[in-house]
Amino acid sequence: MSARILLLTSLFCLSALTARAEGSCEVELVLAMDVSRSVNAEEFGLIRDGTADAFRNPDVIRLVSWLDGGVLATVSQWSGPEQQRQVVPWRHLTDAASVTAFADEISGMKRVFRFDLTAPAEALQHAAGLGASAPVACTRRVIDIAGDGIRNTGLETSSVADEIERLGITINGLVVRGDTPDPLEFYHEEIKRGPLAFIEISDGYEDFPRAIFRKLLKELTPSVSFLLSGPGRL
Repeated sequence: MSARILLLTSLFCLSALTARAEGSCEVELVLAMDVSRSVNAEEFGLIRDGTADAFRNPDVIRLVSWLDGGVLATVSQWSGPEQQRQVVPWRHLTDAASVTAFADEISGMKRVFRFDLTAPAEALQHAAGLGASAPVACTRRVIDIAGDGIRNTGLETSSVADEIERLGITINGLVVRGDTPDPLEFYHEEIKRGPLAFIEISDGYEDFPRAIFRKLLKELTPSVSFLLSGPGRL
């Protein structure tokens, strides 16, 4: 296990204990968006606008409103090993107004990286580490990582994903297919981790808005929380 992963584990566990004294929500959600060089300007627009529109959908707003304590959400962008940045701060989503405001922030965000390689392990480390600044603790912690390719630089992805799973964080993937080699198997084997984790498939970037909407519906469905924390816990 690398020193970086050990440090991440210690920091996140400490921050989680501190946050639990401050409040609670149902889902802590990090949306980690791939902006490596395989993503052109038009495709980035589909990622950004598709995600924003998904949050504006009445079904997503309704789900957020139903969840006990709502959703704590943030957005990061990632590319190479040294390129990860939180581009939309943590927002506590509890009703239509707060969800719509979050969607508007996503619509207005700029792309912060381009023309670099794909390092999903470091993207996952960064996403997990964002929990240190979360203002409240949540029942479920989820990383929602989207990408269109396999690792071509950086740390081994599976070992990092395993360590993050040990922190109690679920990693779901949104795979944009169309590249060679097909990234689907990589996401299933190297990235997806945790109870009820899943992979959503986007058939090219034109399909991304549909895929991210479906993904949010699955991640925010109250029955998922019941299965993980209620009498029928898996």
